[in-house]
Parts: sequence; C-alpha cells; structure tokens
Amino acid sequence: MTNDITVHGTVAPGFEGVRETYAAVLAEDTTEPGSQLAVLLHGRTVVDLWAGDGIEADSLPAVFSSTKGAAHLVVALLVQDGVLDLDRTVASYWPEFAAEGKGELTLRELLAHASGAIGVEGGFTDEELADDRLLAARLAGQKPFWKPGTAYGYHGLVIAALTGEVVRRATGRSIRELFEERIRVPYGLDLYLGQPAALEPRYVAVRPMAPTAEQAAALALAPVDPTSLMAVAFNYPTDLVAWINTPSVRALGQASVGGVGSARGLAGMYAAAISHVDGRPPLLEARTLAEFARLHAVGTDLVTDEKDHFGLGFERPSVPYPSLGEGAFGHCGAAGSQAFADPASGLAYGYTRRRYAFPGGAAPENERLVAAVVRAVEER
Repeated sequence: MTNDITVHGTVAPGFEGVRETYAAVLAEDTTEPGSQLAVLLHGRTVVDLWAGDGIEADSLPAVFSSTKGAAHLVVALLVQDGVLDLDRTVASYWPEFAAEGKGELTLRELLAHASGAIGVEGGFTDEELADDRLLAARLAGQKPFWKPGTAYGYHGLVIAALTGEVVRRATGRSIRELFEERIRVPYGLDLYLGQPAALEPRYVAVRPMAPTAEQAAALALAPVDPTSLMAVAFNYPTDLVAWINTPSVRALGQASVGGVGSARGLAGMYAAAISHVDGRPPLLEARTLAEFARLHAVGTDLVTDEKDHFGLGFERPSVPYPSLGEGAFGHCGAAGSQAFADPASGLAYGYTRRRYAFPGGAAPENERLVAAVVRAVEER
C-alpha cells in the first residue's frame, strides 16, 4: 500500500534524486506522513521540500532535542569569544553545582554528558520540566547518578538547563536571549527557543505513533524499569507529546527539548555556523568547529547504550550516517527531526516531521534522505 502525497517545493539542478527519494519515503509512509526537508550547500539552498496535510514550508513543528543544537551553538560562540573556558569547573561559574561531589566537573565534561546529573529522585513535574531555571536549581543539589567525569550518559531533558545556567552565570543572559540576538534574528531563522504567541497558528501539533507489533512485543518482554537510568533521564512516565503540545510549555523555550522550528530554520542555522551566508562569515571558526565536533564521549552511553556519539553538546552524525565527514556535528529530535552541518562538504541539513517516531530520535527515513543528499553533492 502506498500513499498519493503531493510534494511541494523546489530543488536545485542535480538534486532531483533527493526529491525522488523524499517522494518515495512519503509514498511508503502509512502513518499519516507530513514533513519538511531543507538542505543548503555552501550557504545556498539546494533542497526546499514539504508535504502532508496541514504542513506548509513555514509550519513550525516541535523539534524536541534538535533544540540542543541551537543551545550549544550559543555555547560554542561563547567559548570562541573567550567568555567560557571548557576546562574551568562548572562550579567556578555556578558554585551551588558543587554539591554532592560535582565540584570538579569541567564545562567540557558537562557538554560531553558526563556529569551524572541526568534527573532527580522522584522526577520533575511537567511545570518544572518546562522551566530551565527550576531544573537547574533542583539539579544543583542532586546527587549524580554516577561519579562525574568517569562515564557519560544522555542528559536528554536537562543538558541545556545545566549548560544554560553556566551561560547565565557567566554573561547575565539566557541562552534564549543570546540565540535571539546573535543567531535567530540576524539570519531571519524560523527556529525558536520560546515560541511567540503570535506564531501559534503555525505550530503543527505532534501526534503520537503507536509501536509496531514487533516493538510492542519487545516492550512487553522488557517493560521500562522506572528505576533505570533511561527512566530517570526521560522523567518516566512523562508524556512528552502532550507536554510539548501545551502552548505554555513552548512559550518558555526549554533549551533541551522545547524548541519549535521549520526545516528551513534548522538547516539555515547550521549553514550560518559553517558557511558564508548573505555576506556574513561563518559563525564558527575552524578550530571551534573541530573542538566541538570531535569525539569527547568515548564508549557506551549509560542511558541509551549508544556508542561514541557525542562531541561537545552536539551529536556526531557521522555515526548514523557514515557518508558524512568526521567533522560533522548536529542533533536529532524525538519526533524524528534531524539537523546537522558537515563542514567538509559544506552541507547543512534540516528535517522535521509531525508524527512522533517511536521510541524517539531521528526518524529512520533520514538514512535514505541523507544518502540521497550526499550522492547529489558527490555527483555535482
């Protein structure tokens, strides 16, 4: 069974194969397809596609953890400026964080998800989870779930509350304020850490996807252990779909998972990071790119069981997409979004979708889409 879905938008000459792959993905998706795909090459748009009922080019889906890319681009800029020092302790900026044995953790280790402060005993309320200042205050006094700096595990819902508090203590400004001032507004990006009320009509509500029969059987055999690190890190049993679909949550701009944006916005942000755009030089210098993209979190993630997948604040997309350069950096998001930059090729990629990709993370179709994009670049 296939769907008859109209693909809207344009591709540059040589990228027709990307449009064909995108159309094929939509045709095969029987779970209410709807998505956006944008790609820039050396700062110029080469793919701008969208499809699905209620999806427009400027629709604003929730991007969940792709938000972390925006937050940590701000951190990278502050490191580049000399405002933040990767090898200073977090506590030297934020003294309260030293509680419960966290005093020696460096900012570098925090960005590599090595703090152990993945959540709190008893969990957060939905209201706490939406507010980075409340998260930071509670996490400061929490005993870490492993000895800081000795291992790493995905701080899925809280990493940018922690790094954001360091930014606040060092600058007096929030990550959201700095993102607006230095990145979103200058480049006119449709990507928001805090959705303005006026943009509510453009928000595309996330719709949950039930597990497949195979996934459901696996869950029945191995149900979620509420005491596991995975449960702590994802604040089990929080319903993240209902949470992000709440306007007051999106308005606060929680910088780990609370962002909304279009594929154009995501790709545009990464293009600005690595390319000349509209006469502006790249936001990040080569040495900053290399430092934030290189492998810092070595071994197996204690939360997700993934391996070798973090640089500093960013994921390393060359792990799931080996056709990318080792210096690629970005982040995926729970509803299926994926966004990254590949400095070696000049690619900036953004993908969003409205249907939650069970159990989370980048939607599987990104493998085919990224491969088609890379193939088009190589054939040019």
